[in-house]
Parts: sequence; C-alpha cells; structure tokens
Amino acid sequence: MALQLWVDFFEDLQHVRGRSHNTVMAYRRDLELYAEFHNTGREIGLFFEFMKARGLSVRSQARVISSLRTYFRFLESRGEKAPELRELRPPRVKASLPKPITLTEFHQLMEACKGEDPHRGARNQITLLLLFGLGCRVSELVGLNLMDFSPTDGWLKVLGKGGKERLVPLSETLLVQLKSYIKDVRPHLTKDESSAILINDRGHRPSRVDVWRWLAAWSTRAGFDEPIGPHQFRHGCATALLENGADLRTIQVLLGHSSLQTTQIYTSVTTHKLKEEVDNNHPLSGIRSLDK
Repeated sequence: MALQLWVDFFEDLQHVRGRSHNTVMAYRRDLELYAEFHNTGREIGLFFEFMKARGLSVRSQARVISSLRTYFRFLESRGEKAPELRELRPPRVKASLPKPITLTEFHQLMEACKGEDPHRGARNQITLLLLFGLGCRVSELVGLNLMDFSPTDGWLKVLGKGGKERLVPLSETLLVQLKSYIKDVRPHLTKDESSAILINDRGHRPSRVDVWRWLAAWSTRAGFDEPIGPHQFRHGCATALLENGADLRTIQVLLGHSSLQTTQIYTSVTTHKLKEEVDNNHPLSGIRSLDK
C-alpha cells in the first residue's frame, strides 16, 4: 500500500523546500519503514515496538517520528486527514555532547596518513586540513570545486544544506597548503577534466564513503581504538574557535548552521571541559569532605 501523496511530498521536499539529496533519501527510508509497518494493519501505538524490533536506537526512532510528522503536516496542508500527527510523539532523547577531535589526535592522523606515495600522502593531508580548517560536512568537502577557491582573497565557497552557499575564509597555513596541493600535487592524481579539488585513488571526485574509508584506515594506523569520523573535525573546529574567543554568531555563519541553537551546543562542550579542568587542577578538588 502506497502512502498518500508520496510523489507530491518528495517533490515538495526537493524542489520547494530545497532539501539536499541525502536529506530526501533519509526521509524516504523513514517513510518506507512506516509504510512497511502500516501494511501490517497494526495499531499506530505499536510502531515504537516495531522500530525497536528493527534495532533502531531511541535517537533513530526520534528521527523517524520527526520525518513522519513532517509528512503528516504536509498531508494536512493539502486537505488530507492525518490523525497520526497527534498520535505519534517523538521519544525523549538525552542530549549528548559532540565529541570533537583534539589537536593531538589531529597531528597523529596527519602523520599516519602520509603513506608511501608522496602525492596521495599530500592529498590525504590536505583532506584533513580542509576538514579541520573549514569545519565542513563530509558532503560539502567532496563537493568542493577548483572554481570555489579564491587564492587571492583567501576563501573557499562551500555549498551547504539546501543549496545554501557560504564563503569560508582560510587560515594562512591552509591557504598556503591548498595552493601548493592544487599546483604541485593534484595534476599527478588525475588526468581527466574533473573540477573537484580532492581526487580519489581512481582519479575522480571522492565519495563520502571514500572519506570515511580513508579516516578509518588512518585512525587504525594512528593506533586509535575507534575511527575518527568526519563530523568530529566539524565539532573540533567549532570548539577550538569558541575556546579561542570567536563569538557564536561567527561560528554559526562559518559552519552554515541555520539556527543559532545548533551552535550553542558548543558552549556546553567548553563548559564541560572547564569543569574537568577545575576538578583536576583546583586545590579544593582534593577535599572530599569538611568537618562541621
């Protein structure tokens, strides 16, 4: 059984709301899961048990419910009845602080990614520098083109969610390294007419999977227990900027957050770190009890 206005909903997401391809596909997976449940004829209240049986975490369940509520609101905007909108409430999700990459971990990865081939090693290092220096999403990273780079003005144009563009200024180190990579390294990695800044081992634009695979391999070489994910660079960039005096509005613009509330989570990260520093280093931290 197909859901109501299925095609209309996805056309609205992509062409009216300007959602990215990855976002649209995420909505599709969520709605396909609900359609599968709907076809069983079971009561709507059992949907959470259905998701749990599929191995979805509470956070994943909340995402599915959010997608469905967007869909049901769309139905009602088109004059259709959608009682599920009031029956499906997202579960409470305990907010978890983002885990940023540390400067030590970054340097370890920079060393581990060199490899035997000097050109691929340089490509690997500029990949890490771009991730950390731009604080960009992995989809934004692989989408960077040569024409997006202004070596004279020292910025990169990044295409974010919903096709929104933002100009990200480059640090002096990243600017010098990117110029060197494009001039001296990139020509050795590709022979075609690709416009991509980064080039994978096959001579083409890398995919998101390529970047995840690279980071996993370099993390293993660096001796990490768990691989460093692309988003940890984004968290690390934001946290470092905040700790060094950048204001939230500036970080919001640089990272392409649509809401300042998304950026404010990094204040919790730095407050958490400050608490750890006090607990570890303040002389009163060693006093566990006081005589009355």
